[in-house]
Amino acid sequence: MDSNTTVNSTDAADSTDFPRQFARSRRFSLGVPRHFALSPDGSRVLFVRTVSGTDPVGRLWQYESGTERLLADPALLVGSGSRAVPEEERLRRERARERSVGVVSYATDSATRLVAFALSGALWAVHTDGGAPFSVPAAGPVVDPRPSPDGRHIAYVSRRCFHVVDLTGADRRLAAAEGPDISYGLAEYVAAESMHRMRGYWWAPDSRHVLVARADTGPVERRYIADPADPTKPPRAIPYPAAGTPNAEVTLQILSLEGERVDVEWDRRAYEYLVDAGWDTHGPYLAVQSRDQRILRTLSVDPATGATTVLHERTDPAWVEIVGGTPARTASGALVLPEDDGDTRYLTVGGRRVTPEGLQLRAVLGVEGERVLFSASEDPLETHVWSHDPGHGCRRLSRGPGRYTGVGRGGTVVLTGVTPRGDEVGVLRGTGAAPEPGPGPDPDKGAGAGTRAETRTGAGTGTGAGTGTGAGTGTGAGTGTTHGDAPHEVIASFAEEPSVTPRPRHLLLGERQLRGALFLPSWHEEGAGKLPVLLDPYGGPGGQQVGRGREWPSCVSQWFAEQGFAVLVVDGRGTPNRGPAWEKAVFGDQLTPALEDQVDALRAAGARFEHDLDLTRVAIRGWSFGGFLAAAAVLHHPEVFHAAVAGAPPTDQRLYDTHWKERYLGHPEEHPENYVRSSLAGHGHLLRRPLLLIHGLADDNVAAAHTLRFSAELLAAGKPHNVLPLPGATHLPADDTVNAQLLHFQRDFLLDALAARVGEG
Repeated sequence: MDSNTTVNSTDAADSTDFPRQFARSRRFSLGVPRHFALSPDGSRVLFVRTVSGTDPVGRLWQYESGTERLLADPALLVGSGSRAVPEEERLRRERARERSVGVVSYATDSATRLVAFALSGALWAVHTDGGAPFSVPAAGPVVDPRPSPDGRHIAYVSRRCFHVVDLTGADRRLAAAEGPDISYGLAEYVAAESMHRMRGYWWAPDSRHVLVARADTGPVERRYIADPADPTKPPRAIPYPAAGTPNAEVTLQILSLEGERVDVEWDRRAYEYLVDAGWDTHGPYLAVQSRDQRILRTLSVDPATGATTVLHERTDPAWVEIVGGTPARTASGALVLPEDDGDTRYLTVGGRRVTPEGLQLRAVLGVEGERVLFSASEDPLETHVWSHDPGHGCRRLSRGPGRYTGVGRGGTVVLTGVTPRGDEVGVLRGTGAAPEPGPGPDPDKGAGAGTRAETRTGAGTGTGAGTGTGAGTGTGAGTGTTHGDAPHEVIASFAEEPSVTPRPRHLLLGERQLRGALFLPSWHEEGAGKLPVLLDPYGGPGGQQVGRGREWPSCVSQWFAEQGFAVLVVDGRGTPNRGPAWEKAVFGDQLTPALEDQVDALRAAGARFEHDLDLTRVAIRGWSFGGFLAAAAVLHHPEVFHAAVAGAPPTDQRLYDTHWKERYLGHPEEHPENYVRSSLAGHGHLLRRPLLLIHGLADDNVAAAHTLRFSAELLAAGKPHNVLPLPGATHLPADDTVNAQLLHFQRDFLLDALAARVGEG
């Protein structure tokens, strides 16, 4: 680096510990309250939280009348030693990107009196009205336990079989796996990874019947993941449906506690994907999708015969986007669904749009009575929680900039959000309205937590539990309760305060008004000299990096800035929260629009900050889709990008899974050109710049074969490059030491590569 990019020693010291802190805090997720659930009257709040920002053991807590109470401490129940979890549970956690241990999930009865959870394969339960946790005898290693609505039974999966046990230990196996490829009550790979359906069974309100998914992975191709660092270990066989290959065969049965079975019938040849299902007071229902994903149907089920009736059909010439929490129904039976029209994703209730043009629906968080709690974005940089009530229309409940999600019930709303300071949530004043009568929410679902949660009673809305936005980064996060105009109370977050404070400058860049954030070193004086540029994108479907919230990616970007880079982060076409047309601009070509947007944004930022950004020294880094984008940048635009780090990049799109990849590129046999256009494979001969490839050798999402095959192609073409294999690491490396050193390794590689550029000049 030249004199203008030398790091000031004092400022550098401030960020010295960041990589270790980032790793030991599991991306600042530890210590954050999450997975909220509420009692029917809204008085009790359940949640999971570790006791510090570095403690990985999740504990179950209850908040009531301004007081916290520890309901379950795994260290007291099973000891502090590390114990293995069942393979099915390990895979569930991998799909959910779960970073903690101990109590990582739980479920309750409808009254939120009985809570069930699994620890090291054992079944545990606790009553929220007092008493210590107690073990419940079970037939074997327990996965995904869920109490019946009346709290008299607990359903669970063990060795791919579906069981129901009462609290005395009287156990019944309602469905036995007929072979090693069969499972009952579990989500198959593409459901959990690509549809975000993490569960495989649903209790009926009568507590006597259960809707259970059966998955047969026999037709699915196998992948074998070995540990090269330990050749004595046998490889694991993973059923992985790559694009263009057969999926698991998924069916549904209605099982009674007396052992009766009713098969649910629908046209599975035309609609092979089970997107979601549920059971409310109107009966069981499900959402199914065609293989090409252009049709998504909502079906009602006759529980006596298993016959289905089409309630609604959504179609789209590209693909029908799956929106979390839908379909759902209000107390009167009105369907709650999304609708795409023009460049807006609307919320509809009973076939009528209830949100305005330009407000982009993100997820339905729950329904209680006729009220709907949902998250949506007016501005791509923010996501807020809203309530729709037939008597009051739509009201925004979260205040202040940030990204929020929530859960509500009984007139209490829990908001969780990530804000610019990491721990700020605006005060919501309740209207004092009571929730309307109607069926309660699904008690099995919890809500994820950001950096702070606030509980406010009398808010005039109640909903079922929803899903969260991910872990935040601040301390002082909490859950507050307001009664009318009373001050809110706070459930503290114990998350560590990042040693690096993000200083993003939000930008609108280029003709497409690309949302970007520029991170400059805290010690840099604008106009005093040019800095090498580092692009730090994700840039793909389902993920946003640019927002008004202090999430962990912005902390990492600022750390790289403190190392002497001007770091630019851009959300291009294909990313969410800018409307259906923006998302679907990548249909048939996941590379060209995404890469064009990074180039356009870089040039626009370079023109705007011409005295600070050195466009003769530009690097790019990323992971997963971001890694794919980074490698593509140096292949296709070496005149713009001069070095790249590509972590876990999907280099050959045909190696990725059916549901995710065919959504954007179609079936590879019908549209092979889309896969050629969107892959790095076949283009290795274009490499002219330094490239570092990083990949976990145990990655079952983006297989290590992506990197290994591409490296072989580069070698055959005579193209020097670097490969860093991570033995034992999955798509989300778990080793704290590895995660800390990865940041240093990437920094050093990029600085060396760009320093060589100075010599070339």
